[in-house]
Amino acid sequence: MIDIHLDKTLQSRGQSADTSLHLHVQTVLKSGDFVALVGPSGAGKTTMLRMLAGLTEPDTGKIVVDGEVWFDAGKKINLAPQHRSIGFVFQDYALFPNLTVRQNVGYALGKREQDWLDDLLGLTGLATLHDRSPATLSGGQKQRVALARAIARKPKLLLLDEPLSALDIDLRVQLQEELARLQSRFGFTTVMVSHDLGEVFKLAQQALRIEHGKIVQTGTPAQVFLSERHAGKLNLQAQVLEIRREEVIYVLSLLIGKDIVDVIASDDEVAGLKPGDLVAISAKAFSPLIFKRALADGGVG
Repeated sequence: MIDIHLDKTLQSRGQSADTSLHLHVQTVLKSGDFVALVGPSGAGKTTMLRMLAGLTEPDTGKIVVDGEVWFDAGKKINLAPQHRSIGFVFQDYALFPNLTVRQNVGYALGKREQDWLDDLLGLTGLATLHDRSPATLSGGQKQRVALARAIARKPKLLLLDEPLSALDIDLRVQLQEELARLQSRFGFTTVMVSHDLGEVFKLAQQALRIEHGKIVQTGTPAQVFLSERHAGKLNLQAQVLEIRREEVIYVLSLLIGKDIVDVIASDDEVAGLKPGDLVAISAKAFSPLIFKRALADGGVG
């Protein structure tokens, strides 16, 4: 079990005044689980990862991983990151530009662990790229290298800060599947920050919703996100791109995810709207036709 009880006051400077956020996190994670941290930007999710990693020191609290104390403010215990059994994948990959793929992945491994390094490169599809530099890799390949390096030391805790957010949808889905396979094979506890609900449902056994620095809801992704759903209704969030009049009706061009959709609207519905506004769309008795979408050919690039 991983016992987490942390407090941290964060200061930020706005345009008009300095503001503070009190981050209070108290939870217990089951070893081997995949846990998603969800919530609005600025809620404290990345700071929580950094405190678990030892990159940011909490004001008070403790972190105990499988009986080993990583942090205890009262006892003045604060293990350095290199002494914590962690792997961390950042949004920007953070690869060493002057090292090859093999050198990046095996950076923290000893000479006696080269057989494991060979196995890991093969498991992550990087064996044929072992002598390439990061500058010659695609985004998906860089992310694979970052993930392989994070698990090379077989950590007790794998920390992922929106690791796939910069990738296109097909590539993201493929790497999600690879991450799920590695998680199942090695059984490390994973804590991931994500704003992608599809990713959360696909990978996580547990979701922690954080708002204003506090955990406000925990449970399975279904318990956290589907508990207030309304049967028979479609509810979507969209951004208004254009409003145009066509004869006796209005047509709204809306951005829904990455798709642009035109919908018909009444005078009342467009009153006060302008391009850039966020709107909610709700449809009753919605009965769509659903087809499984094939991924683009060519594998992960």
